[in-house]
Amino acid sequence: MIGAEMVERLPNNSSDGILSMERIRSLPGYPGSERFDNGPVVVIECDEDIPCNPCEDICPSNAISVGDPITNLPYIDPEKCDGCIVCISICPGLCMFIVHKHYTETKSLIYLPYEMYPLPEKGAIVDGCNRMGERVCEATVEKVIASKKLQKTSIIAISVPKDHFEAIRAIRF
Repeated sequence: MIGAEMVERLPNNSSDGILSMERIRSLPGYPGSERFDNGPVVVIECDEDIPCNPCEDICPSNAISVGDPITNLPYIDPEKCDGCIVCISICPGLCMFIVHKHYTETKSLIYLPYEMYPLPEKGAIVDGCNRMGERVCEATVEKVIASKKLQKTSIIAISVPKDHFEAIRAIRF
């Protein structure tokens, strides 16, 4: 449960701990609406001022920075990010996603961290869920990446209708 002081410190955040889209768009890890039109980019939905910076250390293009102190929220330089997916599995908060808004003419591709079993199979039709776990739309599993190098966090790539690229952050099947 989030204390009242935490909710007050985080404007536009609901008392249940789920970040609102208004709050997410205000975070330094949000690439900006116009950047989504230029290919895959990381979206960092981190709102915790805790000591954490593995995303900064692992980013091969230096697109993510935390700086000093280590409790800063991660900042994304959207022009440096090429959507390489390396940062997704290193994030202990599971709050990093790669979004390719224009994957096809009608679909967006979202890479999600996934730590449950069984893993879905490529081609599976699943529920695309919002941050509350509620079904928003049908999604297709396009890719499943599971490797010991990923620190036991698999990465699932799903395609969803373009108008849901900001809403979908989980799957259910």
